[in-house]
Amino acid sequence: SKVIIKFLQVMQKHGYIGDLEIVDDHRAGKVVVDLVGRLNKCGVISPRFDVTLDGIEQLASNILPSRQFGHLVLTTPYGIMDHEEARRKHTGGKIVGFFF
Repeated sequence: SKVIIKFLQVMQKHGYIGDLEIVDDHRAGKVVVDLVGRLNKCGVISPRFDVTLDGIEQLASNILPSRQFGHLVLTTPYGIMDHEEARRKHTGGKIVGFFF
């Protein structure tokens, strides 16, 4: 789905995965991902909880292993982005998942 592809593009932007290849077989389609060996864990958070701007920090400390690394992926009115970009854009949203 579009959400998965955006999620993977955020991971790619931070260098956790290599190339993305989207195979369209006129059905559900497939995504081929090159792994670079940096990804320890990634997960989805369901249901997609609402996150306020000041709640991002608390959620990050609950889910991520340390303050230095790892990213939460949020869906915001400005698109799907990681929690640091959401903080820079001064927006909250719903949490989609995480990776580190």
